[in-house]
Amino acid sequence: MNEKTREEIALFRYGLIAPLFNGQREPKEYFQELEGKVYQVPYYGERKIAAKKMQEWLLHYRRNGFEALKPKRRADRGNSRRLSPDDKDQILKTRKEELLHMPVSVFYEQLINRGEIHQHEVSYATINRLLKKYNLAGRNHVSFHPEKERKRFAYEKVNVLWQADLSHGPYIPIEGKMKKTFLIAYIDDCSRIVPYAEFFSSEKFDGLQEVTKEALVRRGKPTMVYADNGKIYRSETLQYACAELGITLVHTQPYDPKSKGKIERLFKTIQTRFYPLLKSDPVHSLEELNKRFGRWLEEDYHRKPHASLDGKTPHQVFHSQLDHITFLEDPATLETIFLKRAERKVKSDGTITLEKQLYEVPPAYIGQKIEIRMDDQAVHVFEDGKQVAEAMPVSMKDNAHVKRGQLPSPFAITDTTGEDDKEETDYV
Repeated sequence: MNEKTREEIALFRYGLIAPLFNGQREPKEYFQELEGKVYQVPYYGERKIAAKKMQEWLLHYRRNGFEALKPKRRADRGNSRRLSPDDKDQILKTRKEELLHMPVSVFYEQLINRGEIHQHEVSYATINRLLKKYNLAGRNHVSFHPEKERKRFAYEKVNVLWQADLSHGPYIPIEGKMKKTFLIAYIDDCSRIVPYAEFFSSEKFDGLQEVTKEALVRRGKPTMVYADNGKIYRSETLQYACAELGITLVHTQPYDPKSKGKIERLFKTIQTRFYPLLKSDPVHSLEELNKRFGRWLEEDYHRKPHASLDGKTPHQVFHSQLDHITFLEDPATLETIFLKRAERKVKSDGTITLEKQLYEVPPAYIGQKIEIRMDDQAVHVFEDGKQVAEAMPVSMKDNAHVKRGQLPSPFAITDTTGEDDKEETDYV
């Protein structure tokens, strides 16, 4: 099991315990609601999760954070546990001709009961991977989700829920051409204050990352973030960041914009009250657009009474509850939490390849798979959730003049003048 898979499993586990960790649900009621449900668990396939197991995960997370939710590494990793070709053919035949209707977990149990496999020799994950490879592991039950009655709601406390979304902005001159802009924003469900919002020239994740960091630093940490199913809100980087910060990331049902009514209303307000100002006094750069927008938010939107707030302003409501806000103890931690992640195997020359660029890592990692986290400034090596080294871009020109340690080789010259007088021998 590689590091990426371990992190995916940890994210799944965090998704189940987050409502308990953040105090959104009472444990007894929550466990009763989840009892008997079947989940598609990363790597393991369809499984039922016992309440006792979720309680263990919650305890581990509270004690040691997100890293504690990752599965422990196998003590026997590296040893082959493959099925023979004949075993595979027999299992696939049984699946297709007799037991296609069964969930994979039940099918695995049937194989054991029939004596076709032995539990201590062939794991559930091995069977699940085999069936997935041949498209024989799909769900065999249909979930029906009727349209729920839609009711208005609002949280009584600030920073319980932030709604997040992206909106198309005005065209402005960028590098000599008229280009479209995109507004990425958060809004607090209780106070209607905007923790942070900014215009960008693209819809890439880098914009969401910047807005999220600024929002957390300026307005504290929310309990939940409610976003749609857009690509940037489904990114693994955002999921990992929320998990490590103890924030529950919730996604709306597809094609259901009404469920994020407050931020949709914010965008409408911006369109009717801010955009007209740009027509009478156009901006000439993205920087100028964001500067004027930030000033409008603070001086107009945040200071204007809202009917839904009983005539109070977002600024008044938010600042009346400062005692309930959890600010980040060390904002610098955001720099590592929001790094992009990857996994690479270190080559024999101590290098890895990232986006067609070679990087050098410490020789101690040669032959190993390592976790990489990166941004536009640097590439870092992480181990067990902690930064242990930095990967440096390879310079072929400089390396041509670097002396290397002597390699054992039949062509190496043996110096008989004594250990202290030996010189380093370059190798090609």
